[in-house]
Amino acid sequence: MTPLSRVRLAVDCMGGDHGPSVTLPACQSFLAAHPQAELLLVGTPEGLAPALGWPRCVHVHASEVVTMDDPVEVALRRKKDSSMRVAISQLKSQGESPPAADACVSAGNTGALMALARYLLKTLDGIDRPAIASVIPNDRGEFTTMLDLGANVDCSAEHLLQFAVMGSALVSAVDGKAEPSVGLLNIGAEAIKGSEVIKQAADLLRAAADDGHLNVYGNVEGNDIFKGTVDIVVCDGFVGNVALKTTEGLASMLAHFIKEEFTRTWWTKLAALVALPVLKRFRARVDPRSFNGAALLGLRGLVFKSHGSADAFAFERALARAYDAARNRLLDRVRDRIIETLEAMPSAADGASGAPVAA
Repeated sequence: MTPLSRVRLAVDCMGGDHGPSVTLPACQSFLAAHPQAELLLVGTPEGLAPALGWPRCVHVHASEVVTMDDPVEVALRRKKDSSMRVAISQLKSQGESPPAADACVSAGNTGALMALARYLLKTLDGIDRPAIASVIPNDRGEFTTMLDLGANVDCSAEHLLQFAVMGSALVSAVDGKAEPSVGLLNIGAEAIKGSEVIKQAADLLRAAADDGHLNVYGNVEGNDIFKGTVDIVVCDGFVGNVALKTTEGLASMLAHFIKEEFTRTWWTKLAALVALPVLKRFRARVDPRSFNGAALLGLRGLVFKSHGSADAFAFERALARAYDAARNRLLDRVRDRIIETLEAMPSAADGASGAPVAA
């Protein structure tokens, strides 16, 4: 597919722990680095005031803000003019007019974002629940794509199969891998291990592999995420979110330990100066901010979730991920892959339905 010549992103500037104090500087840096991008800045007039007169920007006003601790029902039923809701609505067609934006980015409440996105955009045919997917660096110098990372706490075996299909579509479209390998996260590689849901999901994945619809490796363990054993790791949102936060915490702890040891004495401080280039490269490889920006897969629109505590650098990375996805027409590619695979696997489209429970 031919990449888009112009990409317009809708940005929820009020979302996250820091709001416009982080999102607006990130938007400014992003625009400087992406001359073909345009932004729809969504927020209150007061919040968007510092961005008045910016080139390639359109202000879209909203009178309300979804806070990080707002219940989902508040975002859905009460705050109908929130910046989050208005930003997502830019992905919907208005009559004969095309959508105002190609993708949406928010650092707001995960549960509210998922609920609003599903309510406003709906899911793709054959998909019961959207899933959050992101990448984690591995030993191979590449990335392991992991989903779900927090959108669905309780999942059936059919949902896990759908996650595998969506993850395969994502990696195939973005990384150009025709048949990315899929692993099911478990407490052991043996087929006899795991809960009943995991065993049932493993059976469905093996059946899909036997029919040539997926490239299934089998069960994988937590350390396989970092080994790069497979391209895609599938799990429910509870396990995925715990694994993600554990990874971020470990990276932060290692950075703290290294800094502590190199500043212990004047000898170690001197050694730190000598090792500074190596330390900077190490930090860049494990810095969670560099991988900020998770895709909400399975929706009829491209929505990206930034970490709520993201700083300007991290939020800019989320904008860049959304830009790359939209420019390469990820939604069309994923939709085509999902339709092709699920039509050939009727049982996958008959999975249990139900509202997602966000972490």
